[in-house]
Amino acid sequence: MRSWTVRPEEEGRSLREILLNSMQLSWTLLKSAKWNGRILRNGQEAHMRDRLKAGDRIDVRLPEKRPAYVPVPCRRELNIPFEDEFLLVADKPAGLASQSSRNQPDNSLENVIYSCLGCPEDFIYRPVNRLDRGTGGLMVIAKDGHTQDLLQRQLHSEDFQREYLALTEGIPEPREGIIDRPIAKEQAASIRRVITPEGKPARTRYRVLEVRGSRALVRLRLETGRTHQIRVHLASLGCPVCGDFLYGRELPEEFPGCFALHSADLRLKHPITGERIELHSDPPFLRA
Repeated sequence: MRSWTVRPEEEGRSLREILLNSMQLSWTLLKSAKWNGRILRNGQEAHMRDRLKAGDRIDVRLPEKRPAYVPVPCRRELNIPFEDEFLLVADKPAGLASQSSRNQPDNSLENVIYSCLGCPEDFIYRPVNRLDRGTGGLMVIAKDGHTQDLLQRQLHSEDFQREYLALTEGIPEPREGIIDRPIAKEQAASIRRVITPEGKPARTRYRVLEVRGSRALVRLRLETGRTHQIRVHLASLGCPVCGDFLYGRELPEEFPGCFALHSADLRLKHPITGERIELHSDPPFLRA
């Protein structure tokens, strides 16, 4: 259920305007609520053209999709630095897949979240951003479709900023800059991505924080969200992420089942409450 109380400055606006602008429902969700849910004005059925008065209470009951499948519970320790009724932020361990799959049905962040929430019957997994299996750190999961829609609209804006830390083989030159190189899939059957003029635009800001012999600690911020973007961009500089088996070289003794890339900082404007959320996660490769 989503609710809104009409403000004095909103008096005279139509219900449609309030739903789309003030409550920020997408057209898809609005139509779904209209035909498959309920939209109430002061407890009574309402119509899109209704003109509203200050103090009117709007309640929207959005129909939920039926779960496509029931996840397998996976009980393991998980740090959740933020949670409320709308969303949670999980600190995903490196080496854990973000989502279950046919080949990995029972050991993913999806399975762990399902267990942490008490295995609800109506559970639907709604990740807002995804991390590669080998990447650890902060990941946002919405608890309902409306919150997920609002968060995904914020991605790569000032209201949803993520910064990563990486340990690279080699020192990027220049030490600070923007990597602006389009990325595409290598070929249909491959999971690799490549730099190519035919690819989709991809921009990554980076800054070397520290040089450690032949390695560098680098802070990165995504301006776009292409698959493997940071890994591909750093490799294109000749400085792949340490332990990255796909774009550099695997280092199983030093980085077993993972590599040295971590979603370390999250700055988020809560899409429902407006609260500013700032979270930090320390990379395990810096604790050693």
